[in-house]
Amino acid sequence: MSFRKRNVGLAGPSSAPPSPKDSPVTHASVPGVRPSPLDGRPTTSTGTQTLDDLLAGHAGLALGNSLLVEENGTTDFAGALLRYYAAEGVVQGHRVHVVGVGEQWGRELPGLVGGGGAVGKESGSGVGVDQEKMKIAWRYERLGEFGTGTAGARATPAPNRNPVPSSPGQSDSTVTIPFCHSFDLTKRLSLPTSGTISFTAISPTAENPFASILQSVTLAIASSPPNTIHRLIIPTLLSPALFPPSASHPGHLLPFLHSLRALLRHHSTRMSAMLTLPLSLYPRSTGLVRWIEHLCDGVLELAPFPHSIDVEPPLTTSSGSGKAEEKPQGMLKIHKLPVLTEKGGGGGGGDDLAFSLSRKRFVIKPFSLPPVEGDQEAQRGEAEGGKVGKVDIEF
Repeated sequence: MSFRKRNVGLAGPSSAPPSPKDSPVTHASVPGVRPSPLDGRPTTSTGTQTLDDLLAGHAGLALGNSLLVEENGTTDFAGALLRYYAAEGVVQGHRVHVVGVGEQWGRELPGLVGGGGAVGKESGSGVGVDQEKMKIAWRYERLGEFGTGTAGARATPAPNRNPVPSSPGQSDSTVTIPFCHSFDLTKRLSLPTSGTISFTAISPTAENPFASILQSVTLAIASSPPNTIHRLIIPTLLSPALFPPSASHPGHLLPFLHSLRALLRHHSTRMSAMLTLPLSLYPRSTGLVRWIEHLCDGVLELAPFPHSIDVEPPLTTSSGSGKAEEKPQGMLKIHKLPVLTEKGGGGGGGDDLAFSLSRKRFVIKPFSLPPVEGDQEAQRGEAEGGKVGKVDIEF
C-alpha cells in the first residue's frame, strides 16, 4: 500500500517553475480586448453596445473578422458606426488605419461622454461601477463582483470592463477600463500625438488602388509590437468620390478582398476590419455585391425611413417613466453573421430590428408598431406607463 501523499507531483520540489517569458501573451491585459463568452476567443468592441450584442453572441467583434455595413439612400448612418468604431480604437490605444479619406475625417471623431464613462453610465469615473453596492440582498455585499473572489470561482469576464494592472508606483489595485465607451457626436475626440491613427490615400490614377492598402497595413502590423491591436476602416467602398473607376473592376476588387480575408485569418488575434458600401450605387442584385458579401464575415444593411416619417411624434414611451423613447429612424437587416463555433453562433433572433441615432448613442432594438388610433385603452395604458389595474384583469 502506498503512503505517498495525493496531489503531489512525482518530480518533487526539484522541478523549476516555468519562466514568465515562456508563457503566452494573454489578451486580458490588452485594453479593449476580452474573451468571448461563447468560446473564449478575443473580441473587441465596435464602439456601439447594441451592435456588439448582435454579433453572433460574442458580445463584440471577434478579432480576425470583417464587418460590412450596407446602407440605402443618401444618409450616412453607416458612417456614424465607422466613427464610433474608430473612436473606440483610439481611446483603447489601438492602431487605426483609415483608407481613402483625409485627416479631416479623423478630426470629426466623436468625443467621450462625461470624460470616459461606459455605455449606459454617464459618470465621469470609470470605476464608479465597482463602488456601487449590490441591491439584491444586504448579505451579498461582502461577496463583491462575481468572478473576482477566490481562485475557485469561474473567471467570467465582467461586462464592458477590462482590469488593467496599475503601474509600479501606484497601489496594487487594478484600474478598470470600459470595454465599450459612450460617445457624443457633438463633441470632438482629441487625437494623441503618437501614430495611433493613420490615413492611407488612394491615387486617382492608379490602375489597382487596392495594392497600396494591403502593403501599408502589412508593414504596420509587422513593425508593431505583438500585443498591438489593429483596426482597418474603409468608408464608402467603391464610391466615385474616393475610388477611381478601375476600383470596381472584379479583377482588382475581388483579389483585394481575398487578400484582406487571408490577412485577417493570419493575424486572427490582432486585427479586425469594418467596411461600408453604398447600395444606392451598387445594389445587392448585382453579382459584384454578392461576391463582396461572400468575402466578408458579417453583413448588415441599414434601410433608413423616408424623410416624411421624421416629422411624426415618438411611437412609444418608456415604461414606468414619462420620457419618450427615441423614435426609430430606419430598419436594420442582418444578412450574415460570423458563425465561429460548431454551435452555429448567434443570430438576429428573428425579430424586426430598428435603429436610431441620437446625439449620444446609436441604438439597435426590436421594432414594434404603435397602437391603432381607435384603440383608446391601449393608448391610455401607454400613457400610464403600462400599469395594469384590477379592472383590466376582471372577466
